[in-house]
Amino acid sequence: MIVVVAPPVRQGRTGGPRQALVAVAQLRLMVLSLLFGAGMLVVIGKLALLALWAEPATARDIAAGLIPPRGDIVDRTGAPLARTIDAWTIAIHPNQVIGDKAVLAQKLAELMPEQSSGQYLAILKSGSGFAFLKRRALPELVSAVNALGEPAIEFQREPDRLYPQSTMAAHVLGFIDSNGRGVAGMEKVLDKRLSDPALRGQPVALSIDSRVQAALESELGGAMNTFRARGAAGIVLDVHTGEVMAMVSLPTFNPNAIKGPPPRNNVTQSVYELGSTFKPLAVAGAIDAGLLTSMGRRFDATHPLQVGRFRISDDPGDETFRWLTVPEVLIYSSNIATARIADEMGAARMQSLFQRLGFDQRPQIELNDGAKPLWPTFWARTTVMTTAYGHGIAVTPLHLANAYAAMVNGGTLRPATLLKVAPGKTVAGTRVMNEATSVRMRQMLRLIVLKGTGRMGEAKGYRLGGKTGTAEAASAGGYDKGRNVSTFAAAFPIDAPRYVVVAMLDSPQRTATVSRTTAAWTASPVVSRLVSRTGSILGVTPDNSREIELSDLMPLLWTGPAGAKAAR
Repeated sequence: MIVVVAPPVRQGRTGGPRQALVAVAQLRLMVLSLLFGAGMLVVIGKLALLALWAEPATARDIAAGLIPPRGDIVDRTGAPLARTIDAWTIAIHPNQVIGDKAVLAQKLAELMPEQSSGQYLAILKSGSGFAFLKRRALPELVSAVNALGEPAIEFQREPDRLYPQSTMAAHVLGFIDSNGRGVAGMEKVLDKRLSDPALRGQPVALSIDSRVQAALESELGGAMNTFRARGAAGIVLDVHTGEVMAMVSLPTFNPNAIKGPPPRNNVTQSVYELGSTFKPLAVAGAIDAGLLTSMGRRFDATHPLQVGRFRISDDPGDETFRWLTVPEVLIYSSNIATARIADEMGAARMQSLFQRLGFDQRPQIELNDGAKPLWPTFWARTTVMTTAYGHGIAVTPLHLANAYAAMVNGGTLRPATLLKVAPGKTVAGTRVMNEATSVRMRQMLRLIVLKGTGRMGEAKGYRLGGKTGTAEAASAGGYDKGRNVSTFAAAFPIDAPRYVVVAMLDSPQRTATVSRTTAAWTASPVVSRLVSRTGSILGVTPDNSREIELSDLMPLLWTGPAGAKAAR
């Protein structure tokens, strides 16, 4: 019998392969850890380099939204006027296009016809790394371009400045440049405030009421088209706070799509000889100076006034070629009688009046681009006379609105403002005429609308008081007798004034139905329609039963043939 004995088992042999596997796994884990650590070091190093030597943001970085968006601008009721939104941008990497460039260019031109297929092809063949194709793209366009299937096309979400009311209040709002900085209007004035990230959630409220603004733009635009005027300007001003409720300059522009320099703001950047709208100011100055102590005093307007080689005359009218009381001087808009009053005032007092009203300096308002008035260099006797009825001195429509506000609010001149004024924060202002003078001028402004050249400016129930002004347009070397500047300046309700309205048309032309281009026929109806549309919005309730007290002036008016002329 043979016995087979197995060799003894060694304890270390059964665990050998397992140890080898464990060792390999540990080695691999160590290698992976080292690689991961090296990667992390690379990332950390890159971040450190960027932090130390990063360059300023490029235009593309700005478009990608790395620069904080601007704060919103709203009107006095909170309605948005300018806001920052997320918009679509369509871009392309020309050096990465894989499709047929000519075919792609043609398809892009069909979807975005702002550029031709040739222009798109030039972009695609430029070899550049990046190019914009469309800013502010609508979602429908983004979908259509995406459907082209070109991987080199890129779609970005970027912050964009939107003016939701389009052209409304464009001259007030202004616009921003491609770097997001305000370059005009309140965008420029408020640039630092709107760009502050800490204040971005707090919109800036302007004094503008978008409802009144829209109505004034509508009425002025309609008149400008009807009379084929070169331009127009209008303003609605709170006489107690200086807040601008509406400011319109035509022609206008769309701040969403700036193409070249925008037209100037005619309310603040253009100066005009505003004609007979100056007459109430001159009369107020004479009353304030103690020269007109009786409204029954009469001035000779029976014949033209000859001063040296200059001849001052009135338009024909049986009711004017006679001696006129002070209210009649304004009702019938007599150049002759106004010149006689100014002659009594003299150069020193006339200059002092206009300086108190700010007619010798740029208009006071946040927009720092206002035009400097054309101030006479030499105040001869004839200069004093003609400036009293708005010739020989040129100011902005804003100057006129401020002056009328002071004339009717009790005699206090306040700077105009485009920012909403909080209750109790009204600027004190400067007294420029006596309160008694202001009360008297309200009466006479009302008589002009009831019986004089401003009758077409009446708005039922709102008790307007105002004055028309028609002046020959200034041109190189003199005046253009074929063009005029027609203006109506008014306040309402005149028994307790709250607002001043100024409407102006530059060079209106005759129409098939209106044969005159004077302010009574062109500018006055604009104010009448505007007040009728917006009076209640502004908090003035129409009341046909109320009227300013006129009993002391009515006996001073001529009771001859009815019908005062509407010439100025």
